[in-house]
Amino acid sequence: MELDNVEEVNLQQKKKHKGKHDKPKPWDEDPNIDRWKIEKFDPSWNPDGLLEVSSFSTIFPRYREQYLQEAWPKVKSALKEYGIAAELNLVEGSMTVSTTRKTRDPYIIMKARDLIKLLSRSVPAPQAIKILDDEMQCDIIKIGNLVHKKERFVKRRQRLVGPNSSTLKALEILTGCYILVQGNTVAAMGSFKGLKQLRRIVEDCIENRMHPVYHIKILMMKKELEKDPSLKNENWDRFLPKFKKKNVKTKKVKSKEKKPYTPFPPPQPPSKIDQQLESGEYFLSEKKKLAKKWEEKQEKQAQKTAENKRKREEAFVPPKEPVNQDSNKSENDKEDVAALAKSVKQKAKEFGKQKSLENINAEEYIEAPAGERPSKKKKKSKHT
Repeated sequence: MELDNVEEVNLQQKKKHKGKHDKPKPWDEDPNIDRWKIEKFDPSWNPDGLLEVSSFSTIFPRYREQYLQEAWPKVKSALKEYGIAAELNLVEGSMTVSTTRKTRDPYIIMKARDLIKLLSRSVPAPQAIKILDDEMQCDIIKIGNLVHKKERFVKRRQRLVGPNSSTLKALEILTGCYILVQGNTVAAMGSFKGLKQLRRIVEDCIENRMHPVYHIKILMMKKELEKDPSLKNENWDRFLPKFKKKNVKTKKVKSKEKKPYTPFPPPQPPSKIDQQLESGEYFLSEKKKLAKKWEEKQEKQAQKTAENKRKREEAFVPPKEPVNQDSNKSENDKEDVAALAKSVKQKAKEFGKQKSLENINAEEYIEAPAGERPSKKKKKSKHT
């Protein structure tokens, strides 16, 4: 009995401890509260400011120096509103941002760090200042180390941009992000969702996994499916297009034929001195050697000049005129007509002979003497 009482007390204590932090709050079920909304920072939340000074600095390329000098007053004034100090060092080629006693928002220094990063990556100052808004995020995607060959990298980067930047504009519209392709990086500004989609598209393009046009088609389909509320909780895979990667034919590597194994080493190639001894050049004097070299050089020059002359004269050689085939055709036609006429005459002659034989009167032929018999050439006699 005592053991049962002790277990009940323990259970009550556990329940009590568990329920201490799980009490229902008055704002848990309030429909007017939007939990995804990012509220603007109010300086009254942190009236005393920050205890420590935080600072970030980044270097910029030399070609950005002139532009940053011109745009720096605007950047400085935009950061001053949030209590951030900004410094441009042209000697070292760096930009530095740091908190001051007037800084109230603790996260604004991270936004200022992103701002100087974007400025160093050739993003225009008016666009880069938008990063100070709470709803705007940025991502700098490094693409330089994804491909080893420079020519291949340049082609794939151009594929991402598209003809007249059409692919880039389509991606900006569909993801809702600002995109700038510069050197070995892609700078993007937008919402978290858009940046996540864009990073995947960029990496797939540079690593040759999928063409950006296919991603654009998928995003367009998703935009249409979002409009239908009945498909809110369903899987969209059956509606989305599936693209198969085509295998591009690569050059076949020529396999070297294996030579039969021999335990003896290959014969030693003759040295330069050996070759000179064979040709007799070794025993020539320096003057004769120089003369021989000069003669060889002159021969090569003569060959080269003759070749160049031949190439120049090729432009002035008239092309061969095409043979007129109509004349041959007409001659053939005449020959055919002559042969046809000859065969017709022969057939008519044979037919005439046959007819004359058929028309001979048998009685007259028998009665008439041999000399007076009608020959084949005589005209046929009329019978009354």
